[in-house]
Amino acid sequence: MSRALVLAGGGVGGIAWEVGFLLGVQEASSAAATYLLASDLILGTSAGATVAAQVAGGASLPDLFASQIAESTSEIEPQVDMALLVDTFGADADKPPIERLRRIGALAMGADTVSARVRREVIEARLPAHVWPDRRLAITATDAISGEVVVFERDDKVPLVDAVAASCAVPGLWPTVAINGRRYMDGGVRSTANALLARGHDEVIVLCPSPEPGTYLMGGSLVEELANLEDSAVLLPVFGHSSPRGARWS
Repeated sequence: MSRALVLAGGGVGGIAWEVGFLLGVQEASSAAATYLLASDLILGTSAGATVAAQVAGGASLPDLFASQIAESTSEIEPQVDMALLVDTFGADADKPPIERLRRIGALAMGADTVSARVRREVIEARLPAHVWPDRRLAITATDAISGEVVVFERDDKVPLVDAVAASCAVPGLWPTVAINGRRYMDGGVRSTANALLARGHDEVIVLCPSPEPGTYLMGGSLVEELANLEDSAVLLPVFGHSSPRGARWS
């Protein structure tokens, strides 16, 4: 039985929620927490990429939680007009998603943001370990030029900090990340979870810091995505939905 743990995006609040959820599971049942964290694949997108890298690297959940509630923080506030940004992303809704993603990528590469160095320091501070773990960890990002989703893993020889920074590079808020001559932006632009990348696993457990499965910016939704994992037992704890096959928690 193979198992994938999918950690979706949701900003800094999403990081806090996912860490808090996992710690709550651990406090309720150490066996359940071990079951989750021992998944064959840990897949992270955007905020979920941060948590995926943290837990796959063996970070202590109590320590991660303590950092979330600490008075001091290394996080920085983006200087951006959010209403304008949302309107910009919502434009050209009649165009194919790949065209819209390329336009957003062009916007991201031209945006006036903090420097890549300053942003990278924030990501470095989030991660207790800066090297890829021996286990399977996958981090998503979006190619800012082609609009395609890419997946970084240990064998790609991309620095872990850069992979997570790329996955968290919300277009217009944070700088795109240069990796091997390409520019990358947030892995969650098209799908906040990229759960379909977990296809092939017997069980797929998805943590998504959202009160309900809304529609994606480019169309579709997490619920629709999970429905296409027809050969997997899917558990979505935050919404309480699971496939008929269910999932084991022991």
